[in-house]
Amino acid sequence: MKVYISCDMEGISGVVNPNQVGENREEYNRFRKLMTLEVNAAIEGAIEGGATEILVNDAHGSMDNLLVEEIHPKAQLVSGSPKPLEMMEGIDGGFDIAFFIGYHSRAGTWAGVMDHTYMGRIVFNVYLNGMLIGELGLNAALAGHFGVPVGLVTGDDKVVEEAHKFLGEIQTVVVKEAVGRYAARCLPPAEARERIKKAAYEALKQGGKLFRLEGPFTIRVEFINSAYADLAELIPEAKRLDGRTVEFSHPDYLTVYKAFRAMIGLARMVLR
Repeated sequence: MKVYISCDMEGISGVVNPNQVGENREEYNRFRKLMTLEVNAAIEGAIEGGATEILVNDAHGSMDNLLVEEIHPKAQLVSGSPKPLEMMEGIDGGFDIAFFIGYHSRAGTWAGVMDHTYMGRIVFNVYLNGMLIGELGLNAALAGHFGVPVGLVTGDDKVVEEAHKFLGEIQTVVVKEAVGRYAARCLPPAEARERIKKAAYEALKQGGKLFRLEGPFTIRVEFINSAYADLAELIPEAKRLDGRTVEFSHPDYLTVYKAFRAMIGLARMVLR
């Protein structure tokens, strides 16, 4: 059983504000340790459930947050950026199931802890085939493109609601209940890890849900301001719909995913 883990940071227990998740910020090193421990809990549960190979992809920020010297020795780590598939780098490696650890809700979610979609300072909303969608849905669709079901999602209660909306009855762990964008009622880290370990074990027994949409695919991105759209529309075949909105369509979801990432990469060039 080959297990793939994509790990973000905003959905880790105890994380409630940008000071805890940004490099060179005062609290960052404390919380990258907690991020590593929650990933290890998922790894331990997966091993007990029968996993024979585990790949962990660091999917937060610069994507070099996880402490490689403290990652469970039976897992391998993909660290650093940029990467061709970014938050889902390595998912094309023939995996049987995927876990999303420490995930957060899409941009605009009421009371979601640090809700955003990929780049909060750039992206306002993302629609895939007309559905308002966040990182969880976009990444689950990419896993589905490669035939990999998602079996476990952890984070606040808002992203767990999102997970059940798109994936149905899979294993989930609410490590904190959102109070507001920068506040949450958090489980003690040790309790959060114990629940994640148990859920990872159960996920391998239960199996996951494949999120595979029918093509052709259209992604529509509403940017925070028109300057970002000015560069995003330079993607070949992209269409500018209005001052802040760019759309891209293609029969292949992987192509659409990469075009979306390219739009954001270009938009960052004018980030103020």
